Parts: sequence; C-alpha cells; structure tokens
Amino acid sequence: MTQANPLANAVPPWLRTYQRTWLARDIVAGVTLAAVAIPETMGYTSIAQTPVVTGLYTIIFPTMVFALLGSSRLLVVGADSATAAILAAGLTAAAIPGVTAGSEEWLAYTSLVALLCGGMLILARVLKLGFIGDFLSASVLIGFLTGVGVQVFSGQLPDLLGIPKGTGTWLQQQWYLLTHLSSISWPTFAYGAGTVLIIFGFKRFLPKVPGAIVAVVLFISLSTILNSSANGVSVIGTVQGGFPPIGLPQGISLGNIGICLGIAFSCFVLIIAQSAATSRSFAMKHGQKVDVNRDIIGLSGANFAAGLSGTFVVNGSPTKTQILDEQKGRSQVANLTMSVLTLLVVLFFTAILTNMPTAVLAGIVFVIGVDLVDIAGLGRIRRVRRSEFVIAVLTAVVVCAVGVEQGIVLAVVASVVDLIRRQYQPANFVVETSLDGSTPMIPAAAGVQSHPGLIVFRYDAPLFYANANRFVDDLESLIETAPDPVEWVILDAGAIIDVDFSAGIAFGGLLDYLRQRDIHFAMAEVDDALRSALSSSGLESDIGVEHLYAHLSEAVEAFRASSLPEGPS
Repeated sequence: MTQANPLANAVPPWLRTYQRTWLARDIVAGVTLAAVAIPETMGYTSIAQTPVVTGLYTIIFPTMVFALLGSSRLLVVGADSATAAILAAGLTAAAIPGVTAGSEEWLAYTSLVALLCGGMLILARVLKLGFIGDFLSASVLIGFLTGVGVQVFSGQLPDLLGIPKGTGTWLQQQWYLLTHLSSISWPTFAYGAGTVLIIFGFKRFLPKVPGAIVAVVLFISLSTILNSSANGVSVIGTVQGGFPPIGLPQGISLGNIGICLGIAFSCFVLIIAQSAATSRSFAMKHGQKVDVNRDIIGLSGANFAAGLSGTFVVNGSPTKTQILDEQKGRSQVANLTMSVLTLLVVLFFTAILTNMPTAVLAGIVFVIGVDLVDIAGLGRIRRVRRSEFVIAVLTAVVVCAVGVEQGIVLAVVASVVDLIRRQYQPANFVVETSLDGSTPMIPAAAGVQSHPGLIVFRYDAPLFYANANRFVDDLESLIETAPDPVEWVILDAGAIIDVDFSAGIAFGGLLDYLRQRDIHFAMAEVDDALRSALSSSGLESDIGVEHLYAHLSEAVEAFRASSLPEGPS
C-alpha cells in the first residue's frame, strides 16, 4: 500500500491543482476584493470599537494563514460584522474594570478572544466537534443575522447624523436618538447620506464597480479640500501606520480569562456555522468538494494570527466570498493578493486616510447592516414552516432588545428545542393496503384503519425517551377507535432508525397490551441498524424474529395468508 506523503498533505488542496492560466484572473479578482474589503473592514472597527487600522490587520496575516492551511478555494476570511458585534457586546456586558471601548486594554482583550477562539477551533478539530455548528439551523441563522443587521445599521445612525450616541439598552439608545434629532450636523449627514447613496447606486447600476471605494476616495478628497474637520465634521484622524504588531496581547488579567471564554464560545459557534455553510455552498456551486475539518484548522490558524497581530476575531465572510466568486476568482491566490495590497496600504498609505469623515465609515457599515436584514429569507421561512419563522423572529428580537451574545445562545437552544419538538410529535400515518400493491398513507386519526382487522402504523421518527409514551398512546388510540376488531398491527419502521433504553421499556409495555387483546404484532422495513437496537434491548426475541419483515409488502401478505391471527410470541 502506498503511504501518503506528509509533505504533499501539507500543501493546501487548492494549490495542488492550481493552473497557471488562473493567475491573471485571480490577481484581478484580488485587486477588486481589496477595493471592497479595505473600507469594509475599517468600518467593522466601529462595531468592534477598536482602532481603524485593526480592521485592515484582519485581512493581512489571518487571511494569509487561512490560505495556507484551509481547503476552500474561495472562502474569504477576515473581520465580520456578526462576530464583531458579539465581541463588543460581550466585552461591554463584562464591564472589566479599567477596560473601556477603544482603549489599548480593550484591544488586548479583543485579541485574547481571538486566541481563545483559535484554541476552541483546534479542540473542535481534535475532538471532531465541528457538528456544533449544525445546531444553528438555516432559519435561526437568518433570524440571528437579521437581528445583528438591525443592531449594526441602527448603531451607525449617530455617526451618520453627527449626534452623540446614547447609553443603555438598544431601545434606550434609539429613544435618545429620536429625542435629539434636532441636533443633526447637516455637513456630517451629507457625507453619510452621500456614501449610502453612492454604494446603493453602484450596486443598482454598476454592480461590478465597488461603490464603497468610490465613496471613500471621493469624500476623502472633498473633506481635504473643504477642510471639513475645521467645520465640525468628525474625521478619523491619524491612523497608525507600519507593520502590524506581532506578539501576545499585553495587560491581560488572568482572572478575566473566564469572562472571555464565554464571548469566545459564542464567536466560535458562529464561525463554525457561517464559515462551513459558506465554503460548502460555493464548493457545491462549482462541483468541488470542501474539507470542513481542514477549514477548521485554517480558521483556527487565522484567529491565532489575528490574536498575535493586534486585531480581533475573524470569520469566513459570505459577502466577500460572493464578490470573489462574481469576479471569477479561482483560488486563494486572489485572497493573498488582497492581503499583500492591504499590507502595502498599512505600510505606506495610512496618511491619506486621516481626513476621511467618520460618517463615511458609518455609511459603509450602515449598508452592510441593511444587507444583513433578510426580509426575503424570513418570508420564505414563514411560507415553509411557521414554527421556524417564529423562532427566527424571536432570535432577531432578542439580539436587538437583549444582546448579541444572548441571541447566539438563544439561537442554539431554539434550534435544539425545535428539533426535539418535531421528533416528539412527528407525522403519524395509517398505511392503507390494496390488492394492486399500492400503499397510500393517510394521517393517523380516530376511526382510521388500513383494512378490516388490520392497522399498518407508520411513525416518522426514531423512538427515544421523549416520544416513546406518545408513540404507544397514539397506537393504542388507533386500536381502540378502529371500526372493526383489530387482529393484526404492523409497524412500518422505515423512519425508526433507533430505539433507546426508555423507548424499549415503553415498547415492551405495548407488546403486553397487544397480547392481552390477542392482537398479532409485526414490524416491517426493519433494517440492520434497527434490528441490532431491538436485539440489544431484548425486543427482538419478545416480538419474534419471524415477525420482523424487511419489506412492508411481505408483512401485509402474511396478514392476508393468516386465517387464525396469533398474538405476539
């Protein structure tokens, strides 16, 4: 047997099959991506409440590390609005003494959270815990991101209008804004509104041109010519240039690590869910495979790189990945191109950002927040399943009214509860039988039977402790309300893949109930996994192996051939 070459495995999958003909397209896509990502990531710092330059840091070394360790050809890793919101909300709620938003100590703790996320992602890979992200259903994720979107765009309104930001809860902040609208700075509003209009205008009429970079260049120039800062318009001011700082965050109190673990875990769950969903969807779109486990390693390395280079948590970005795909990028070479260009900006061109109005960054982030509000997605959920729609809306409301971190916890809990609820009360059917062999299913209800003397019952869920008694009650109700005396009961077990210990006890009670009434019991569509579960619980011998059928048609034929029904042996 040929042994795998460890050196070959160390090479990223996308690089092993790289074609030279892709290079020009990748570089062009990377330049376009940089034009979008540079102003976007600068804007995300207003959510994370860190210095502007730290947004640029998220798409330098973290992006490079993911490109070298991950498997996805297209996934763009960098600052993300949702994880930035979780980070800021968590640190604000923690109220660590001496740590205020925007301070060096605050930045140190954001870097610590990134390092903790990197550790959790490594642990998830070693223990194969990547499934945790699956507990955020698509509907709950839409609700969560919608809530984040409302928080993000509403949080930019003070900077867009030139009004001081209120304090307290989200509702209190909005009330403060409404009661101080008379204090609007119209020059500031002009810059903010102009940025929003330019971005939306380019999206509508010239979607291939990044409107954000157009707005940035235009309004930096205008602000410099008009000397806007001298006329009451807030500007970014001096942006730290030079190589990103390398090293462990300083000034961290070990006693506060426990607080940061909770924040990091919330970010970790979202990173797993959002990044895996993004990389899978784009891989499937191009007929490719993605190694989620390797991507987890890449994301871990990216967050370690973020924590060690003076910035905050990074995540896979659906919006930037979509942009890269639209530009026909073929590999991580495009992302590496973006990283190199961003590094050049940090090293040589930060001075040109000094006169950028704060309202311009607020406008960029405002548009990002609006894009996160997925009204169309909520509408689709409502049409398909009302219960999931209610959970999605509830998640969005909690994110806004209570907090982002609480919203992510609710999102996970709500997804699990909804899953258990559906397994607790699955669809039940009575399968009708006919001479032509067809087996139409009708909803189980009082007075329904498959054939005089026969009930074929289909239960569409595994049997476990929560639904076992309900399963027994539903079947007994069918037997007691059948229009003809029941002679045979056949359980269509096509959806029953397991029977746990508690369900086995309830199942045994059902068999006793059937024996007392001289009702013959059989099971159909029994596969090897279910047979093994029945055997380990002792139910196989209690039912009788001769009464376990691989196909429903065989069980129905046995009923028809039986002249004298037998009770379960």
